[in-house]
Amino acid sequence: MPLSVVDRFKKALVGAPLPTSAHAEERLTNAEALAILSSDALSSVAYATQEIVLVLGFAGAAGLGFTVPVTGMIILLMLIVALSYRQTIKAYPQGGGSYRVSHENLGRVPGLIAGASLSIDYVLTVAVSTAAGISALTSYLPSLDPYHVPLCLLAIVVLMVANLRGLRSSAKVMSVPTYVFMAAVLTLVVVGLVKLAQGDITGLATAEQNQVLREVHGPDLLTVGGAGAGGLILMRAFSSGCAALTGIEAISDSVMAFKPTEWRNARRVLTVMVILLATMFGGVSVLASQLGTVYTETSPTLMYQLGEKVFGNGPVLFILQMSTLLILLLAANTAFADFPRLAAFLAQDSYMPRQLASLGDRLVFSNGIVMLSAFAGILLVIFGGSVSHLIPLYAVGVFTSFTLSQAGMVVHWWREKGHGWVGKALLNGFGSVVTAIVSAVLLFSKFTQGAWLVVVAVPLLVALFLTIHRHYKQVARRLRMANDVKLSLPAAPSEGGTPVVVLVGQLHRGSFEAIRYARSIAGELVAVHVDLGLGKTGAFQEQWQRQLPEVPLVVLESPYRSLIDPVLEFVRQFEIDHRKDRHKFCTVVLPVFVTRHRWENLLHNQSTISLRSALRTQGTRVVTTVGFYL
Repeated sequence: MPLSVVDRFKKALVGAPLPTSAHAEERLTNAEALAILSSDALSSVAYATQEIVLVLGFAGAAGLGFTVPVTGMIILLMLIVALSYRQTIKAYPQGGGSYRVSHENLGRVPGLIAGASLSIDYVLTVAVSTAAGISALTSYLPSLDPYHVPLCLLAIVVLMVANLRGLRSSAKVMSVPTYVFMAAVLTLVVVGLVKLAQGDITGLATAEQNQVLREVHGPDLLTVGGAGAGGLILMRAFSSGCAALTGIEAISDSVMAFKPTEWRNARRVLTVMVILLATMFGGVSVLASQLGTVYTETSPTLMYQLGEKVFGNGPVLFILQMSTLLILLLAANTAFADFPRLAAFLAQDSYMPRQLASLGDRLVFSNGIVMLSAFAGILLVIFGGSVSHLIPLYAVGVFTSFTLSQAGMVVHWWREKGHGWVGKALLNGFGSVVTAIVSAVLLFSKFTQGAWLVVVAVPLLVALFLTIHRHYKQVARRLRMANDVKLSLPAAPSEGGTPVVVLVGQLHRGSFEAIRYARSIAGELVAVHVDLGLGKTGAFQEQWQRQLPEVPLVVLESPYRSLIDPVLEFVRQFEIDHRKDRHKFCTVVLPVFVTRHRWENLLHNQSTISLRSALRTQGTRVVTTVGFYL
């Protein structure tokens, strides 16, 4: 049948649907995975050192001298976390990361805390990366600064469409700017340090640094004010720089996105990513420290200042800035790859709407991608697209999930007690203690700057997850019936019955009520089930033959996971076969849930509404819904 205007637009924008059989082809090579899953971590090089310098600048030139030591502590932490996640990847090759590990080993609530923390961090990843990317653009083209927020929102829309097109399409888009950015940063570091050694460039002297900072912050802010204030500034600088660690967990969440052998390839990419990240992050911090670079909220980005100093205002600076812009925008792709997967895991466990577990036309979790885009856009509008305002909310959630995940791995090794389990448990235990301390430091140093929002949001999200789970359990109790007894149906009409098609997804009290009604009016009754490729059709057919053998069951294959198209084609042919009897109308019966509260409709697939509309558009004259009150 011809496509509607909406369907044609969707196909042009997102691409033609992919069959479920193509799922293996959507796996990533190691080079593609490094681009699509590591861009969040690698792109943090563009703003992690910058945020350290920004905070240390409040203590004047003396404070800026701590840039390299603070960076070194963060790199050490990075290596500890990476080693721990290498163990997690091998132990959980099916993916799931912090949520799965915490949920299975520490219990439901710790798992949900990890899931909520990561969900918040993924939304912030999109917001921060997009805001930082547009800041790189406006540093190079200041005339665009008044349009900062609209440009951020436009970037999110472009990223959403790219991800809705599928993993491989997204990887192709991302690979070039990621590798160009890495080459540009490494070139910046090497060339900058060589020029410094040769005396071709010089940095700002201490007096010049203090003069710049005094003009921005005023003379009072340059006085540390004692060890306590100095310690607080160092803690805040450390916590801001810890943004460099966000994204390290992304690979463990997406192990199944790799080509076989999945866990081995995932570990290789994680190792390469951490080496590159530590090298670039450390190199930029050393270069910034040696050049005495000062960054304030009113100055161009730190990366721009370094590039201008090392390369001059020429084509290499342009490449550095454009690649920085692109990788920061595309860094959000890590969240676009991982948030939908995390949401799907939560949905499969009935803690989020189950629609989030369904694959879209392009074999991606489309609903999760759209949800992530919407929440990130709202954050950007609320915070005016400011990186400095969003950063205090950043990293608190991800370090909480780091801590829970590694504590969960300790329990995992203890339960398994396999070869070398003591050493593995000690490594994860050490990592858990370190990240717990860092979480406390982050929370303390950032609390008044906005981290309290995360502290409030995580319990609210956990409460929401539990409410959703409770609703699904209540629904399951209402729908449950014995699955090993033959079900009795009313007698068919003795004469005058109509041909009836009843759609069934599962055999439970709701669908059984629809079948009973259909039997009471049907001269000829056919039950139709659509196989969406979830691997449950065989068990459903066995149950049907066991409980309702007298009702013919037709299973429709749907290689593109569409419920509507196979049903429309079957009903059309069914109506053609029964046109000879003009006194009888073919009837289509659709089971539907009736919830107690309107908001609960969001937790159930509303495909019945779309299917009913499509049937009427096709010309089916009688479409009946049989409600089951939950």
